[in-house]
Amino acid sequence: MWVYPPEITPSEGERLTEVIKDWAVAHGLTVRPPPAVIAAEADPAGILATAVPVTLFPSPFPDVCFNQAVAVQKAYNELYAAISQDEEFLSQIVKDIGDGDNFITELWKVHLRVKEEGYVQDASGSTPQVKQVEFNTIASSFGGLSTQTSLLHNYLAATEYPLLKNSLKRGTLRLPKSDSTAGLAAGMRQAFIEYGPPTTSHEKCIIFLVQGGERNVFDQRHLEYELQKSEEDPPVPVFRLPYSEILQHTRIADGAGRQLLYKPPQLPARTFEVAVIYMRSGYGPSDYPDRTAWEARYHLERSAAIKCPTVLTQIAGTKKVQQVLATPETPSNPSVLGRFLPGSDAASISRLAGTFTNIYPLDETEAGLQARSIALDASRCQAYVLKPQREGGGNNVYRGSIPGFLRSVPEAHWTSHILMELITPPPVRNTILRNGKLEQGGVICELGIYGTCIWDGQARRILRNEQAGYLLRTKGDKSEEGGVAAGFGCMDSVAL
Repeated sequence: MWVYPPEITPSEGERLTEVIKDWAVAHGLTVRPPPAVIAAEADPAGILATAVPVTLFPSPFPDVCFNQAVAVQKAYNELYAAISQDEEFLSQIVKDIGDGDNFITELWKVHLRVKEEGYVQDASGSTPQVKQVEFNTIASSFGGLSTQTSLLHNYLAATEYPLLKNSLKRGTLRLPKSDSTAGLAAGMRQAFIEYGPPTTSHEKCIIFLVQGGERNVFDQRHLEYELQKSEEDPPVPVFRLPYSEILQHTRIADGAGRQLLYKPPQLPARTFEVAVIYMRSGYGPSDYPDRTAWEARYHLERSAAIKCPTVLTQIAGTKKVQQVLATPETPSNPSVLGRFLPGSDAASISRLAGTFTNIYPLDETEAGLQARSIALDASRCQAYVLKPQREGGGNNVYRGSIPGFLRSVPEAHWTSHILMELITPPPVRNTILRNGKLEQGGVICELGIYGTCIWDGQARRILRNEQAGYLLRTKGDKSEEGGVAAGFGCMDSVAL
């Protein structure tokens, strides 16, 4: 009987560990080491890198599910582009979330300030079935490292797996390559082009808006380097700007054009006109410690730069929107999908809806009251996860912890969460290499399909809509969270 992934001996594990560690460092499949591995005082200059946590083998994933996820990705792009342009719908979403989430309220206030001042906004995104966990519209990470992980596993399949005692011959595995680095960079380059020629005397640039002390810097650098590879177009100036330094190094030009001008602190004689802002920060409350940080977001939002994402697109990515989309259609409550996809046929909408899982509000509607009774029941809550309107990992409340959590917060704040039925994945085994040590056992895999979408907000016309590779994140089956950067999961790739 063929067993996959194959059992390996201790010595084979040692060899694979050495090969993977060296390949990862040589090819940028790396992160800055966490404090648990290297204390900050041991690397004050920040010159060290370590291999990202990764599986020894690509994890098996049903091809029907993989193909289903790829097939609906562009439809999801179209859906969320439409949602991002529906202010009335998003206004109701913010109202439904309520006062229990000050972060979403503050984001909405930024939008209202821009709107009130009259600025026009541009936006830059029985048979096994795939089910949607979430749709990220801001700081969707690991596109750069996903490509490298795919290349690593293809390399091992060609050179190392055939040498094992339980050998995997070359060509045995079907390993789809992830072109996420190229796909995401192509979307940024197209946005850079769509911005048009600079209307000041300065050269255009792209800003990567990042967090201070970013450990996942190499993932972002891969996208930056990919932007320079075009043979037809000139290189794109790319600068990394910490969120906390926005107001210090940028200003909006005088006049009606509202061009965002950036003066790199290391190049004080140069000024650039910012065409695209790619946000790898600004997605959570920790990025906004004071009013100055909110003024910085307003400063960006009112500028003419193409923003990935705008405030409205960020709000469109909240869990509450996901819950409303997943609400089953009834005679008195038609599906909202038709509102946002009026040109799609019933079959296309059905394929999209087929990826939804059961998600419930915690408000005082009939569905919300039913969800509250489930969430407060020590037995029934075991099949659910409670999610706030947050990105970045580590924010969810699982199973038996839900009743106690809800009782610890004011009932008025419950509406800022949604209750999602846990998705039951098929059992899979693998070995994870994390910080030089092997962890073997059951794992859970989460597939993500990247996409890029550029639309004209005034004309309500999509200019570019492309699928842009995939990401497979894997965690131990005893772990609830799956964020790699948050320290819970690891990088993986697909074996069909």
